[in-house]
Amino acid sequence: MSTLAIDTNVYSGFLRGVPKAVETLRAAHEIHLPLIVLGELLAGFAAGTRAQKNRDELRHFMASPRVHLLEPDEKTAHHYADVFAALRKNGTPIPTNDLWIAALARQHRLPLFSFDSHFAAVPGLALADPAG
Repeated sequence: MSTLAIDTNVYSGFLRGVPKAVETLRAAHEIHLPLIVLGELLAGFAAGTRAQKNRDELRHFMASPRVHLLEPDEKTAHHYADVFAALRKNGTPIPTNDLWIAALARQHRLPLFSFDSHFAAVPGLALADPAG
């Protein structure tokens, strides 16, 4: 796996040593962290008991030259609208934050690595085939 975008649960799995997450991220040449994922992580840290340790680990992860922050823009909003409409029409809605994550990955033509199966319903979104 050369380049991919990751979901929040993949980063968490990586830190917990989940083999598929660890193997896939170690093998990736480029890892794109959607801004929405960064927000979810920071919110989780703020609500937890290890906020500083978690922020330090994230800062270390993001300092890698292989990790890039993926930021939304106006084009992302158009992808969001298309994905929202398609999922609504098909009766397969997904959480709002996941809509944004899917829109970003789709916009940049990046396979998304997530442990959430509902991303399979997103039209035009490539899903990463994790190692292991």
